[in-house]
Amino acid sequence: MNTTHHAICHFIRALYQSSEFIPLHAPKFTGNEKAYVTDCIESTFVSSIGKYVDQFEQMVAQTTGAKYAIATVSGTTALHIALKLAGVTAGDEVITQPLTFVATCNAIQYCGARPVFVDVDRDTMGMSPASLLSFLTNHTRQSGTECINRTTGKKISAVVPMHTFGLPCRIDKIAEICAQFNLQLVEDAAESLGSSYRGKHTGTFGLCATFSFNGNKTITTGGGGMIITNDAAFAKRARHITTTAKVPHPYEFIHDEIGYNYRMPNLNAALGCAQMEVLPKILKSKREIALAYADFFSRSPLHFMEEITHARSNYWLNAVILDNRVTREEFLKELNTAGIMSRPAWHLMNELVMFRDCQCADLSNAKWLEERVVNIPSSAKIT
Repeated sequence: MNTTHHAICHFIRALYQSSEFIPLHAPKFTGNEKAYVTDCIESTFVSSIGKYVDQFEQMVAQTTGAKYAIATVSGTTALHIALKLAGVTAGDEVITQPLTFVATCNAIQYCGARPVFVDVDRDTMGMSPASLLSFLTNHTRQSGTECINRTTGKKISAVVPMHTFGLPCRIDKIAEICAQFNLQLVEDAAESLGSSYRGKHTGTFGLCATFSFNGNKTITTGGGGMIITNDAAFAKRARHITTTAKVPHPYEFIHDEIGYNYRMPNLNAALGCAQMEVLPKILKSKREIALAYADFFSRSPLHFMEEITHARSNYWLNAVILDNRVTREEFLKELNTAGIMSRPAWHLMNELVMFRDCQCADLSNAKWLEERVVNIPSSAKIT
């Protein structure tokens, strides 16, 4: 084993005080999870109606500072509805980043739209405001209140930046650019619950945002998502169409438009409420782990990804930068063989078969990162 890699393995085992397999990110159930789930089961309200759904939405709204929160069955469904209600329609285009989880682009496609890819910043791994502004300046024109792609002739209706691994991107600059070009800002905050930029929680800079509560996220509901917004009409409609567009009635089944069966079950929300109660402890532990990593890697040839100035990250998944793709593969093989789970970043979206024909700006930073980024164990240490 490479001497540096051996030292890293030794450090991670000491950090987690374990000689067993160390996962990348395991959920922590240390509070009222069993009590709330049991209470939900005993109430018999285990589907999409129940007190825990309402409570979970209120807790997420309070934590993020948003006025409204609407719980869904996954982060992907949350983003689908957020884009639909932001005005994305069939034939439109949506600008996003290539370094992201596939759900970002899948949700765009669910609306019948196509992604357009701009680059990321190396120090955030999130959308680059400079790349976004350059693309919009050089490739679009304004037609009334619409932003038209001069190359394809299609309307660009929204911009979807993603806060990669919980590290906030320069979202304030992106919001300014969206306003300048009459584009809706929909934040993919799936990975960034507990992260903030310039004192504002991620997800509160645009019309709406979405979070994920998958089993590997900072907190989990098993599977689940959330839409947040400050727009009352938007929130009302999101709640309506994610509940099959059913008109409230004591016993009649009346639906007034095409809806979606996307509402989070009460059973999942019960788990989420207990998780939200311990979120401060989880964030505290994850920051301590990130600081320990930062100190260790400051004496290593590897670069540890830290939050930029004015940002506060939840450090969902810690990341290091290797020299190149070859050394990255060696690093991944040696750590995983040693029983320490690590993984590369996603393949760039524009290189997947479904999106190879999508328009791209220069993606040099995204490609550079894809070849070098490795996520290392990031589970919170609370008991």
